[in-house]
Amino acid sequence: MKSKPKRILVAEDEKLMSKALADQLSRAGFAVEVVYDGESALDFLSKEKFPYEVIIVDDGSGDGSIEFVRRFIEENPNFRLIENSHLGKAGAVTAGVLKSQGDYVLFSDMDQATPIEELDKLLPYFDQDFEVVIGSRSTVRKGAPFIRQFVSHTAIIARKLIVGLPEISDTQCGFKAFKKEAARKLFTRIDKLHNGFKKISGSSVSSGFDVELLFIAEKLGYKIKEVPVNWLYVETRRVSPIKDSVEGMMDLLKIKVKAMKGEYD
Repeated sequence: MKSKPKRILVAEDEKLMSKALADQLSRAGFAVEVVYDGESALDFLSKEKFPYEVIIVDDGSGDGSIEFVRRFIEENPNFRLIENSHLGKAGAVTAGVLKSQGDYVLFSDMDQATPIEELDKLLPYFDQDFEVVIGSRSTVRKGAPFIRQFVSHTAIIARKLIVGLPEISDTQCGFKAFKKEAARKLFTRIDKLHNGFKKISGSSVSSGFDVELLFIAEKLGYKIKEVPVNWLYVETRRVSPIKDSVEGMMDLLKIKVKAMKGEYD
């Protein structure tokens, strides 16, 4: 009988899975920027001693890169692909987590802004009875433009004033791990609260999803551990500091209203 995976990587983007795949995309004319200094997910996980699976969620991409992912998966059976309509980050991550099968779940940005080997810093805390272990970037965001750093610090202050979570310094790092039971319960709640996720147009990477996820985790009494990780700023067209700040503020207010109505109880 095939052993059940015990540790899982769930990724929200399909374009940067490995150096080999990124090279293929570049040769085919796609704009690919590989910024990580460490290992790809495949390189790292292949050397680990635990069974694993990688779930790649295609969030309605239309540039043809998904064909390269399909070919890659044919040669790497531990990788799986979920093809979604464009639902945004929240919908993509939720879809991947709810399809996961193992004992631990990590979702990570595939641009490797936080290198995959940083997982080794998170895993030990599960043995200390933490159900949620999240990566945390330093207050000095290496390589990030001043405007991004200013917006980030402003958002932290707004989040603490409106929603709370004062003990967490960085809710937005895209490197979060969960025990299986916690992941299932949290993301099922998220999915139900949003009545599933509807198809959208344009990018959707505002702060609301991560804040709401951790807010629910706290309400459910889960122990949350924040762990410093290496992080490098990666330029992306999906992020607009002004637009995302406005949307993020609206998301915080929506979370506050839901909390006052008792929707998280």
